Amino acid sequence: MKILMVCLGNICRSPLAEGILQQKVQEAGLDWTVDSAGTNSYHTGEAPHPLSQKVAKLHGIDISCQRARRFTAADFQHYDMIYALAGDVLREIKHMAGKYFDASKVQLLMDPLHPGQQMDVPDPYYGAEPGYHEVFDMIDAACDQIIQQYAPIQRNQ
Repeated sequence: MKILMVCLGNICRSPLAEGILQQKVQEAGLDWTVDSAGTNSYHTGEAPHPLSQKVAKLHGIDISCQRARRFTAADFQHYDMIYALAGDVLREIKHMAGKYFDASKVQLLMDPLHPGQQMDVPDPYYGAEPGYHEVFDMIDAACDQIIQQYAPIQRNQ
C-alpha cells in the first residue's frame, strides 16, 4: 500500500499526516509507503513548520528530515490512495492531475472517520500552537481509521 498525504504547502498538515501514519504503519507491522506533498510550490525543499515538528516530537514522532515537495499528476500512477487535507486541496489535486485524475484513489483525509461530511483539517499556518495540537489530534484519529480500514486487506493478501 502506498499512501500520499496532500495539503497546500507541505509544511504543516501533510508532514504531520505522513509522520503520524508512518508511525502507526510501523507499529502495526505493515509494509506500506507513506509520503506527503503540497499543491503549491512556495515551500519546496523546506523542512516542516517548527510547530508541526514540535507537536509531532511531543508524540514521539520525528518529522524533521521531511522536505516539502509539490504534488504532480504522476502521483496518481505511483500511489494507491491520495488523501487531501481539505476541500480546496482536493479541487487543486483534480485540476493539477488533469486527465490522470482518478476519483477512486483520492478522498478527504477525514472521510474515513466522518463519511459524507466533507470535513477539512484546518490549516494551522497562521495560527498559534494550540491549532497545531488540534490538527494533530484530528489527523491521528483519521490515521487510526485508515489503519483499521486497510490493514486487514493487506494481511489477507
